[in-house]
Amino acid sequence: MTAPTPRRALLAVALAAATAATVPGGRASAVSAPAAAPGETAGQPPQPEPVHVPDGGGAPAPTVDNRFWYAYGHWQAGTHRGTAAADGARPGLRIATPAGRTQYTDPHTARTSTWEYATWTSPLHRSTVPATEAVASWNARTPAGTWIQTELRPAYTDGSRGPWYVMGRWAAGDGDIRRTSVDGQTDGRTTVWTDTLAVDAPAAAAGLRISGWQLRLTLHRKPGTAAGPVVWLAGAMSSAVPDRFTVPACAPSGRAHELRVPRYSQEVHAGRYPEYDNGGEAWCSPTSSQMVIEYWGRKPSAASLGWVRPGYSDPQVCHAARSTYDAAYKGCGNWPFNAAYAATYRDLAGVVTRLTSLADLETLVRAGIPAITSQSFLAHELTGAGYGTAGHLMTVIGFTAAGDVIANDPNSADNDSVRRVYARRQWENVWLRTKRHDAAGKTVSGSGGVCYLYVPARPDAAQVTALREVGVL
Repeated sequence: MTAPTPRRALLAVALAAATAATVPGGRASAVSAPAAAPGETAGQPPQPEPVHVPDGGGAPAPTVDNRFWYAYGHWQAGTHRGTAAADGARPGLRIATPAGRTQYTDPHTARTSTWEYATWTSPLHRSTVPATEAVASWNARTPAGTWIQTELRPAYTDGSRGPWYVMGRWAAGDGDIRRTSVDGQTDGRTTVWTDTLAVDAPAAAAGLRISGWQLRLTLHRKPGTAAGPVVWLAGAMSSAVPDRFTVPACAPSGRAHELRVPRYSQEVHAGRYPEYDNGGEAWCSPTSSQMVIEYWGRKPSAASLGWVRPGYSDPQVCHAARSTYDAAYKGCGNWPFNAAYAATYRDLAGVVTRLTSLADLETLVRAGIPAITSQSFLAHELTGAGYGTAGHLMTVIGFTAAGDVIANDPNSADNDSVRRVYARRQWENVWLRTKRHDAAGKTVSGSGGVCYLYVPARPDAAQVTALREVGVL
């Protein structure tokens, strides 16, 4: 469960309302723009009816498009205003000569500070999918006294362009600014909901879609300092997953495979750190992130855990919660903030994407890559879970020979009970569907296959092949 009021539920309500009226205006960016840039129900668990894709119809149209910049040649492209590509073992984007200075008033601390900045604007990416949603991802190093801002500007299928939308103001720590999304941004056609840029009326016949987008990165540092942030990876996933209550059944591979991923419970942290959303059910996202980070052999240093109260179990999970907390969202469930946190560890990369089937997950697991997935369901829709949720993250670590899903589910009483096996057909439906009924019978949204993927910055050949097969590379 990602937050007291899960944003996917808010998004569903808002998009339904938007078909009748759009939100006027939109809050202006609080940082000056660069000068030259603009209840649950009881009952027996029903098995969803399979919906099979008909034969002879050819390959289905793609529903997900990914584009990420991470190579030296990628960073040399685009438009630089004070930035430069940095070569080396992990190429990136850095400040060369600042383009100017700006003031930022942190809305969460009311503190105003002056910063040097430089910007990089990507080429226009033409999406293979006329999209209804887009989610940005970024990986960066932000030493003390630095931070970054990520923006997306949509291009629409009617040939027009939208505004620059702030998708995140981010730093690894919280000593200089409060890590934050920016609420209230809209042009009356698309709106930012925490971390997701969404078309306001996607169900309209022949409606407006996102045909492409540009990304803008603004790197900030304290005036007069030589150190600055370095961005290693940035880009976005755009998608147009069809509205559906039930998804096509995917045949299992017939091969059992399970990864040895550490197990952490979110529930042992219930009541801890109210300033970071109080532990327990609100910490599914950082708890899942920490499991996968440690699967890859990384852990926070003892020094970075020094702030955690002595005697608290698994202090690294507390650290993950603090490091993913979004001060505007007031929770730890911001998707890109979790991916960015994972990438603060040595030679790890993290992105948010959507997958389209359990076959994609099996491909990744066979290559040694666990996936953190987002799903929502009533208690009777997922046998063995023992709870219902409007939005929850868990980590897929394997499959049985029969194709059932092996997951590290952090919504467990203790670490020993985290490993679960969920029925394949039930699990794929609660993960991949975009529509569902809540306990009151109202139609609300599902994640449509959202997942976080954390992998080595230099993946091996099998991992590269798997990432290409699922469309991330």
